Amino acid sequence: MALSAALCLGLAAVAVGHAATEQVDLLKIRMGGDSAETRLVIELGASTSAKVVSDGSLDRRVVILLPGVTVAQVQQGAGRGVVKAWTVDQVQGAARLQMDLAGDGKLRRRFLLPPADGVTSYRYVIDVAAAAPGPAQAAAAQPQIRTQFLPVKKAAAAAPAKLALPLKKVVVIDAGHGGKDAGAQGAGGYEKDINLAAALTLADQLAKTGRYKVVLTRSTDVYIPLEDRVRVAQRAGADLFISLHSDSGPEPELKGASVYTLSDKASQRATRFVSANDWFMKASLTGDQGVRDILFDLTQRATRNRSAIFAQTLLSSIEGRAPMLRRSHRDAGFMVLLAPDVPAVLLEMGFVSNGEDEARLRDPVQRGRLMTAVARAIDAHFGEQVKLASR
Repeated sequence: MALSAALCLGLAAVAVGHAATEQVDLLKIRMGGDSAETRLVIELGASTSAKVVSDGSLDRRVVILLPGVTVAQVQQGAGRGVVKAWTVDQVQGAARLQMDLAGDGKLRRRFLLPPADGVTSYRYVIDVAAAAPGPAQAAAAQPQIRTQFLPVKKAAAAAPAKLALPLKKVVVIDAGHGGKDAGAQGAGGYEKDINLAAALTLADQLAKTGRYKVVLTRSTDVYIPLEDRVRVAQRAGADLFISLHSDSGPEPELKGASVYTLSDKASQRATRFVSANDWFMKASLTGDQGVRDILFDLTQRATRNRSAIFAQTLLSSIEGRAPMLRRSHRDAGFMVLLAPDVPAVLLEMGFVSNGEDEARLRDPVQRGRLMTAVARAIDAHFGEQVKLASR
């Protein structure tokens, strides 16, 4: 009995390990169809299965998970026919396809086609169809006679509106400190005011490009708890989170900018934070805790890698436009960096304890130049991702 149980556990472990390491590349997405039925084809490097989270019949949003499928970058675009917009992103070790429907409709069929007839990739085919006209719609299409004498019907309560899928990258800008939390103090005032001024400048620059949806954790001098700043990023579906701060040090000659990303030592803290706040969506891929832990670890590692890549891009963009600390890329366990599925950095723009740095950060022109460098780094980081994916 014990031997049999151990063997089962061993086989389960091998299966989980295999599922966690075998990755399927998403190669291309194509769409076709009309207002009656629309087909979306996902080309894959290998075979996969899928799980339907929502068929669209209740809230006009179809959600499908493809476990083990890797999305190198978020893909999204305007739809056609039955589909109004679509997006594919990475969540919990799976590719997540979301489609907003243009009207009432639902998922009709889905199937996997193996390579054949000169096609070398696997194709996961998804068909969505518009709902057939109901009695009320059919009646509405007929000429209405003497409607002024009919009793007035009470309108049904409208369902809560669902946020439309974004067709722009979502960048959350966090102005550090605020309100009762003043931050570091310099000769000219408090850190919180510099941070807010920089955040507003960066938000304005990004908004003018038309390529981003910009979300601010605060736009006035108010106090926002650290954990709430992280939740803002999660609720906004952020593609990038950047927290702006002004440093302070014991030595007045210390100056320069630096960028922080999440440290290895903070991983357990992130796990506790996620568990306490139910970070991942409730429709999990499996009920097995071991598999959930593996998926969380994979997601966190991928996010930390993307954060580190952006940190290097940011430092390269800032260099030459502002003084830099000798070791300018650092890691820490700051609360605002704990989101496991949102790439995040904390930018220390300079030292308010240093006269030169503080004067530079308080000068609107020089601060604007620094934020321009940050905006260019964001553009460079997303690159082709900021453009709508071809249909």
